[in-house]
Amino acid sequence: MAELDERSWSDAIGMYERRATIAKVTSREHENWLLDLLTLMRGDTRDARGWRTVDMWEGEPERFDEPSYPFVMPPEALATADAWKPYLYEISRSQAVRFLVALSTPWIDVTKEPDFEERREALEENARVILSRFPEGSHFYANTGHGSDTRDYYQRVSRWYPFSVRTFDFGLVLVSETEVGMVWSFR
Repeated sequence: MAELDERSWSDAIGMYERRATIAKVTSREHENWLLDLLTLMRGDTRDARGWRTVDMWEGEPERFDEPSYPFVMPPEALATADAWKPYLYEISRSQAVRFLVALSTPWIDVTKEPDFEERREALEENARVILSRFPEGSHFYANTGHGSDTRDYYQRVSRWYPFSVRTFDFGLVLVSETEVGMVWSFR
């Protein structure tokens, strides 16, 4: 695996450029990391290390009126970030690798990728680079509902809790002691 640095990070998150995706990391400022997730969703922060981010809507008109676009910010989530906690389910690091790969595919479904087996190793390498920013002891959360902890993300995912105005949105939240990140793909 490539050693984590600004260049390897940039190359790794580049796999989301062709997707309607937001991939970014911020400093963890709160014990309740959901408050930091809300900061990411509102777009109120840059990368904690000054590294590359992917944000399809950065600078787009949709953001002028609603800085959190495409995310839906329920009023109760603005009062307390815990309102969304029941919709995020912890998954293992190995599942996070697979979910990061799935999030990079056009339909968020590797079964629809005609060249997946040829690209699989490189995609998994990119996912491992992304996860290397979050050391052992970090936690990973998906919005893919009950059973997320046993789900095979290389099979079609048909259940999720929406966090946006888009038809489909699938996301992974990455939480360490010092940083909070998200990779959120939309269809």
